[in-house]
Amino acid sequence: MSIRDKSHLTKLAALQEKRLVKSLGRLDIILFIIAAYISLDTIGSIAVGGTQSLFWAIFIVFTFMIPNALMMAETGSAFPEEGGPYQWVKFAFGRLPAGIASVLYWITNPLWLGGSLCFIAFDAASAYLFHMKSGSAAEWIFKLGFIWVAIGLAVISLKQGKKIINYAAFAKIGVLIIMVVTTAVYGIKHGFQPFDFGGLTPTIAGFMAVAPIILFSYVGFEAPNAASGEMLEPQKDTAPSIRIGSIVSALAYVLPVLAILLVVPRKSVGGLSGFMSAVETVFSVYGSASKFLLGIAAILFIVGLLGLGSSWMMATDRIQAMAAADGAFMNGWFGEFNERFGTPMRVNMLSGVMASIFLFAGMRIVNGDAGAIFKVVLSCAVSTLLVSYLIIIPAVMKLNRSYPDVDRPFVTPGGRRGFQIMGSVVLAYIVLGSIGVLFPGTIEGLFGITYSFKDIWGLSRGQVEAFTLGTIVIDLLVGIVGYALAKNVRKSLVEISELE
Repeated sequence: MSIRDKSHLTKLAALQEKRLVKSLGRLDIILFIIAAYISLDTIGSIAVGGTQSLFWAIFIVFTFMIPNALMMAETGSAFPEEGGPYQWVKFAFGRLPAGIASVLYWITNPLWLGGSLCFIAFDAASAYLFHMKSGSAAEWIFKLGFIWVAIGLAVISLKQGKKIINYAAFAKIGVLIIMVVTTAVYGIKHGFQPFDFGGLTPTIAGFMAVAPIILFSYVGFEAPNAASGEMLEPQKDTAPSIRIGSIVSALAYVLPVLAILLVVPRKSVGGLSGFMSAVETVFSVYGSASKFLLGIAAILFIVGLLGLGSSWMMATDRIQAMAAADGAFMNGWFGEFNERFGTPMRVNMLSGVMASIFLFAGMRIVNGDAGAIFKVVLSCAVSTLLVSYLIIIPAVMKLNRSYPDVDRPFVTPGGRRGFQIMGSVVLAYIVLGSIGVLFPGTIEGLFGITYSFKDIWGLSRGQVEAFTLGTIVIDLLVGIVGYALAKNVRKSLVEISELE
């Protein structure tokens, strides 16, 4: 009896699997990882911390990103089920924890798309392509358009949607390469900013200032496994794709952060404009052509952001839909995959509505302060995603211990012991990051480090924690209630003989 047999697949979930179309090859998976993993919007946020952030960005690559990538490579190739992380948690702990994890994992992305990505895309478009007045109809049209184009790409068949995601991945790589190369040219011609070598000395305050953002940026290698049932050869392609994607991603974070620190004064670096500010500065070397080329870079930047949002929607919406189809979320209505496109259209639409609501909240409810909104909303997204890994990481560690006989096309260095050690380190990072976003200032307070909410967030402690803790509590309630409402779906299970 296989682990799949023991999980008792529901009849509704089995029906959805018949609607999946296999279309993802190895190159598609690699490009999907690049599109989903490299967050152009957080590069500026990381750079805000100066050389201290650069140190932690590099340090966490080796102590968190790479171990996490290796763990997901082994787990994804050993358990190639549509729905990825939902299935892994279900195999390890059952449907209720899996349903809660999937809600936490999924809800991050409508919030992020509507409360953060569309703001950054608008900022770039208004500054470098065509000016749009803040609060105008043009701003609303652009941001809503950005959201629903991203949702539309998730709705159409993966065979077609992946092409746009691939283009977005190339756009993202292109703008990063152009930026880094031009920075070198600019430095040779005009000189660089003085590099603060003293700032490389690690401190607890420096770690806590950037760790949540870095951890948020460095998770997601499991995202393609949401569509494992749509991969041509998931057991063969998952691990190599993740290994290649992790190398590209590490360089894509570290090199641009270094470039920004070399050319942009720290006071000018910000979450909303840090990356494009650096691009604007270094593009001055192109003289009269700089404005035109800056427009091209802005288009690539926006396309990269669109691919980032859409690829995560493709992944997380599939996870949530499989949770619904398998009796862990609501009454199964959201578990239907569209027969024509083979995509979870109902969850896609729900995500679009949620993103639009978050956009409205960001534009109207929080007094219109874009900088404060960006930081708080991003923190909410970080909190929900990181908390989901408090369930997912123990689940993959348990699968590694409890099912040694499952065929593993890729095995992490050190075998089972190495896997467990890496899992423990990764989990420790997730715990620290979660505390940092749910209870800001707590760890700093333990070490006597001053933490000013007004200076850091522009809001009071109560306002910040209302967003973070409130979001988590609501998500947990949605997960629990969603599981309770799916009782009837769980009654209809596929017989083991039907799985053979």
